Amino acid sequence: MFTVELYAGIRRAVMVDGLSRREAAKRFGVHRNTITKMLQFSVPPGYRRRERPASKKLGPYMAWIDKVLEADRSVHKKQRHTAHRIFERLRAEEGFSGGYTIVRQYVAQATQRAREMFVPLSHRPGHAQADFGQADGYIAGKKVRFHYFCMDLPHSDGGFVKAYPAETAEAFCDGHVAAFDFFGGVPQSILYDNTRLAVAKIVKGGRRLRSHMFAELQSHYLFDDRFGRPGKGNDKGKVEGLVGYVRRNFMTPLPVADSFDALNARFLDACAKRRQAILRGQSAIGERMQADTSAFMPLPPAPYDACHKVATRVSSMSLVRYKNNDYSVPTRHGHQEVLAKGYVDRVEIASRGEIIATHVRSYGKAEFIYNPLHYLALLEHKSKALDQAAPLDGWRLAECIHRLRRLMEARMGNPGRREFIQVLRLMEDFHQHQVEEAVAQALQLGAISFDAVKMLLLARLENRPARLDLTFYPYLPAATVGATDPRAYLGLIASAGENTASVGSFA
Repeated sequence: MFTVELYAGIRRAVMVDGLSRREAAKRFGVHRNTITKMLQFSVPPGYRRRERPASKKLGPYMAWIDKVLEADRSVHKKQRHTAHRIFERLRAEEGFSGGYTIVRQYVAQATQRAREMFVPLSHRPGHAQADFGQADGYIAGKKVRFHYFCMDLPHSDGGFVKAYPAETAEAFCDGHVAAFDFFGGVPQSILYDNTRLAVAKIVKGGRRLRSHMFAELQSHYLFDDRFGRPGKGNDKGKVEGLVGYVRRNFMTPLPVADSFDALNARFLDACAKRRQAILRGQSAIGERMQADTSAFMPLPPAPYDACHKVATRVSSMSLVRYKNNDYSVPTRHGHQEVLAKGYVDRVEIASRGEIIATHVRSYGKAEFIYNPLHYLALLEHKSKALDQAAPLDGWRLAECIHRLRRLMEARMGNPGRREFIQVLRLMEDFHQHQVEEAVAQALQLGAISFDAVKMLLLARLENRPARLDLTFYPYLPAATVGATDPRAYLGLIASAGENTASVGSFA
């Protein structure tokens, strides 16, 4: 290849000094045709091929290769043809006799031509994108894989993130509620992928049928929803970028927290601090968010109740099944129709508009989540089941409670066991530690009865001395003590004088 200096020397000799092409060819030792090409370009143009030469051996098979590559677009990317696989099929199915290199080069060129191109987009204020991501962390000392909801404001790059134990519909909706509260308003529209949490089905013409819970959320906040093309994450590239940014910056190294609430408090603080960041030489995120928030719709008077509702029935064991787990309710609601409401962190069970039970939600399977207090009323009538009652397994009670039971059963037998269950039932209305303190005081006083424990408990709460009303204890022996009359002392003195005289006469 000729150097730029040679180009400059020849062009100057011919175009400035007036040297003929023949003379220039002699002086510089190049062909006259080369001189002609150098006069057309100021620098060496390099090798240029007008069109791709058709391989004589591969030419008849190019259409077949193009057809295979076109069909691969609708196949999972991990099952698409490689150049080597196409070469093997050409030899086995089409009788190709050429080499592998020309096949590999053609496949590489065809793949490059088929690569998608994109149009730069501008983002108006007041719109958002949402998606979920996954990461690992240590929650309450245990390594778990959690899911985190992200909402991004493409105009300002403002973001929100919240972690959840699972990617569920209630977590999806709760993430929206928390994000709207964090931003102080509702975006005009939100862009999603075709997640099952929002889209129940895609029907003919690309129309989306919304899931029931997402439709409720949208009706509550009145934002418009938009959906990207199936399998095209780049349609919502802003939130995809936020998902990656959060994983690299908020979750590296692996986060450690006592609970999801503690973890989300850290994420919320990190999102607030990120508003000070300046991206791509523009103003700070917080400043650009002012245009977003001014274009937002106002929040409704009350937030959406982000829960999954299931109408069900209480079983004969006073259990309600929700998401493959069983949760207890008070036995008086047995066999009734109830409504199970699954939140991210808890399960509430309602009957006739009243919450009758609340449990910490379990994300396991085939688990039984009991509240021992729900079964005490039934155990009072079936006291022989006390030692085998599964709801009471693992119930941690103070030693004084167990001592009270031993004393009651030793003194009264089965009636003592029932009275002990009555003592436990005080925990239905009072805190466990309050009942345990009253039991300990009753043991110190030797008052081994339900009434004594209840009286001491009420006295503690009312901050007054305990006074037992004996009318409630008819089985105790009654004692009558009369008031002393002062005149009775005269009789005692006279009686003492007579005794002294009788002693003297005997002597």
